[in-house]
Amino acid sequence: MPSSTVHLLRHGEVYNPAGVLYGRLPDYHLSALGREMANSVASHFARRALDGAQIVLLAASPLTRAQETAEPTAKVLNLAIHTEPRIIEAENHFEGLKVTPRELLKPKHWRYLVNPMQPSWGEPYEVQAARVLAAARDAASRAVEIGGDGAEAILVAHQLPIWAARLKAEGRSLAHDPRKRECTLASLTSLTIDQATGTVISVRYAEPAARLLPGAATTPGA
Repeated sequence: MPSSTVHLLRHGEVYNPAGVLYGRLPDYHLSALGREMANSVASHFARRALDGAQIVLLAASPLTRAQETAEPTAKVLNLAIHTEPRIIEAENHFEGLKVTPRELLKPKHWRYLVNPMQPSWGEPYEVQAARVLAAARDAASRAVEIGGDGAEAILVAHQLPIWAARLKAEGRSLAHDPRKRECTLASLTSLTIDQATGTVISVRYAEPAARLLPGAATTPGA
C-alpha cells in the first residue's frame, strides 16, 4: 500500500534577548542565526529533491518563527506555504515569563505545578500528540494524492508538540524530562505513514543545521 513521509521540522533560533518563554506570543522572529538555520534546511531539501525525492507539500504553524523557517524551503522547492493551525506551539501558563527558580517559587504559580506528568501548567501532552499526528496523517494523504506513493510533506512546527507526537508514535510514555528532548533547533523528525491504516511505520531523526547549533539559544518556546 502507498506510504508517505512527513518531515516535522522545528523552527530555527528565535531572537529573544529577554530569554522569556515565548509560547504562542506574536512577532517572535528568527534571529540571524535562525535564518541561517532555515537556509541550511532548505539546502538539505534541495539536495534531496535533486536526488529524486518527491517533496510536494509544505505547511507551517501560524506563528511567525515557523512561517519564516519555511520560507527558504518554499523558494528552493517552488512550493506554497500552507498554514496548519494544528501544529502550533503548546499552550503554557508561563508564556511571556522568564522561567527561573525564583519565578517558580511565587505562590501564584503553585497550582500549575501539581502534575508535571500531564503537564498541569499547559496543554496536555496527549492533546498535543493527537493534533500533530492528525495533521501529519492528513499531510501524508495529501502528498500521496499529489505525488503518488512515496511522496513527502514538510510541516514546520515547534519542539514540544513534535516531541509529544514522536513519543506517541513510538508507543512511549508522554511524560518526560524537557531537558532530554531529541528535537534541536531546525531538526527533522520524519514519520513514514502507511496510507491504508494511518500507522506510523518508521521514525527518523536528523539535524541538517547541526554545525550551527553550538552557541545557539536554548530557551524553549514552551
